[in-house]
Amino acid sequence: MTISVGDRIPKTTFVKSTPDGPQPVDSDEYFKGRTVALFSVPGAFTPTCSARHLPGFVEKVDEFKAKGVDEIACTGVNDAFVMGAWSENGGANDKVTMLADGNGEFAQSVGLTMDGSKFGMGTRGQRFSMLVRDGVVEQLNVEEPGAFNVSSAEYMLERL
Repeated sequence: MTISVGDRIPKTTFVKSTPDGPQPVDSDEYFKGRTVALFSVPGAFTPTCSARHLPGFVEKVDEFKAKGVDEIACTGVNDAFVMGAWSENGGANDKVTMLADGNGEFAQSVGLTMDGSKFGMGTRGQRFSMLVRDGVVEQLNVEEPGAFNVSSAEYMLERL
């Protein structure tokens, strides 16, 4: 079942790359008492994700903060090392928090997986964005396969 507006983010553990190595991030603690703009990419370093999706959020971080967003986070079915390297490569350090969903447990728990087997990627998270306030989904924007529009930073900002 796909998560909906008004639903609570399911309990899961992300992994974040830090200077001290990979660190677990409990979803309940992460989203508690905060407003987070979360977006999901099918894969770090993939063309649309690297050229358009991540850069849009990096460039608009100040606009999100001005509209009451405490943090922008990106999740993808990649390991923390890949997400950390992508963050550095994409200029996202200190702007977008990378939350690795290496086993795809978060993507599965919110019902937003896709089959990337045709491209050698296996099961991944779909491209989407959501606004999460104190652990509850207030906005959910899920892309059609192959599209990039409703999960963009611009689209989300227009709806805040």
